[in-house]
Amino acid sequence: MNVPLVEKPPVRRPGKPFLLGLATIATALPCAISAASFGGYRINLTPSEPLGLWRIVKLDRPAAVGDLVFICPPQTSAMRQARMRGYLRAGLCPGGIAPLIKTVIAVAGQRVEVGASVNVDGRPVTYSGLAQRDGQSRPMTPFSGGIVPVDYVFLHSRFAGSYDSRYFGPIPAAGILGLAQEVLTYAP
Repeated sequence: MNVPLVEKPPVRRPGKPFLLGLATIATALPCAISAASFGGYRINLTPSEPLGLWRIVKLDRPAAVGDLVFICPPQTSAMRQARMRGYLRAGLCPGGIAPLIKTVIAVAGQRVEVGASVNVDGRPVTYSGLAQRDGQSRPMTPFSGGIVPVDYVFLHSRFAGSYDSRYFGPIPAAGILGLAQEVLTYAP
């Protein structure tokens, strides 16, 4: 006697579409970030400026006060220590550091005074108070102040916890990648 075979319906696993979607996102996101990086775009994940997608716009003139720039920090002991402390993220700049997004607040020849806050040519810079300690209670050493040298810029971010020239001093303008232009950002 032949017994007809009865096929059972396939067993559906309740999380399969979710896992497939998650795997797709996990694969696509690094590819998109990589493509954006090489296409003149950067993803900002730090609170120093709004979070999101930014574009690097070629700067065909010397940097000026008020310019919001992408800049690769120099490979100095201060920057290496900042990277070890977690102030700087990994990225494509020399030394494996991500470009900074900061506002130029002083250029060559301008006097910067650093005390409880920052003054440029005797004028106070808003939102420039200094932290004595970082988020893990480690001491922060401020820049001592002085005249910004030729071909250097002094950088600032309005974000109170920003690691900027208040601590590391002026840095070479040669590291400027271009102006920072918001594309799709969110300021929490």
